Amino acid sequence: MATVYKWSGKSAKGNLIKGELTAASREEVQAYLRKQRIIPSKISQKSKPIFSVGGSVKDKDLVVFTRQFATMIGAGLPLVQALEILSQQTENKYFATIIGEIKNNVEGGSTFAEALKKYPRVFSDLYSNMVAAGEAGGILDTILIRLSTYIEKAQSLKRKVKGAMVYPAVVITVAVLVIVIIMVFVVPTFSKMFTQLGGDLPAPTQFIINLSNFLGGVGGLICLATIIGIIVFIVQFRRTERGKKIIDRIILRLPVVGILLRKVAVAKFTRTLGTLISSGVAILDGLNITALTAGNKVIEKAVFEVRQGVSEGQTIAEPLSRSKVFPPMVTQMISVGESTGALDNMLEKIADFYDDEVDIAVGALTSMIEPILMVFLGGTVGFIVVAMYLPIFKLITLIK
Repeated sequence: MATVYKWSGKSAKGNLIKGELTAASREEVQAYLRKQRIIPSKISQKSKPIFSVGGSVKDKDLVVFTRQFATMIGAGLPLVQALEILSQQTENKYFATIIGEIKNNVEGGSTFAEALKKYPRVFSDLYSNMVAAGEAGGILDTILIRLSTYIEKAQSLKRKVKGAMVYPAVVITVAVLVIVIIMVFVVPTFSKMFTQLGGDLPAPTQFIINLSNFLGGVGGLICLATIIGIIVFIVQFRRTERGKKIIDRIILRLPVVGILLRKVAVAKFTRTLGTLISSGVAILDGLNITALTAGNKVIEKAVFEVRQGVSEGQTIAEPLSRSKVFPPMVTQMISVGESTGALDNMLEKIADFYDDEVDIAVGALTSMIEPILMVFLGGTVGFIVVAMYLPIFKLITLIK
């Protein structure tokens, strides 16, 4: 991880100067100072690495930076000057600091791609590898435009999935809160009234009152502790390698959500690999990056198996079809793309197709979940209300 180093030394004119530099090692700082004709007297590591400082870089910030940088490079502006301008005009101060440090590293002799690799939390492997390919091929501005387009489409896909998951989560949370409030605060009022009246209560009423007493006492704490315990266990279990594999496999096999996430995985795989190949990144490196950015262990394993097959001389379609993770249509279209020499274009077409499929799946999921949740909430609340009014109906009958 890149670290901030504080240094002091003498310039060629003998003046004492100080500064800071983000670098991977102390030796890299020394090399940078020598190139600037500075004799270092002291180099010390700053107390905290740069990433411990509060701040984050959003996808939107990265897209704006990439597009502006591509425009400047395409207009013939020198790399260092473009970075200097962007570091001054970027609104996100945290990101502006990082751009400034990248500029210093480039001035110190690093390539732009090497400087980006020191900030893996901001610039992914996909980003830095595509930049490296662009620098090597002399088409950095073209690669940066492709990168910004890729980030925008990936961000759009992420928003769709979040939108599909947030709505049911919010409705379920509200439903549970409404039921808990009724059981803890409303039902006890009826319970006191029924106790004063005396007599036997109908079975549904007695069940609701017993449940209310349970949730209003120690039972409520037990239920809350159990729910928190299950959530903590799942989170901790998923942090293990085995846990990730098991949970990711279960998620992909879920009836409706699993189908949606499988389509998302196909769209992400084809978009990422297509962008990397069209940018000149080697196929094996592209498959490696695609696997690591898959976000699902089952998909990651399948892509690594494809990479292994390609390294042994097979086509991408052969091991991909054996994995049983991707639909047959995808493997067939990839096979056609490989045989015609237009694999990158074919991958982009598949990605566009599955982006539309994700839209349809999200709409279907929302339209299906909404009535189910409404029936659940209405049925539960209705049962509680009827159970509470049964003794009153019985009392009215007796009075008559």
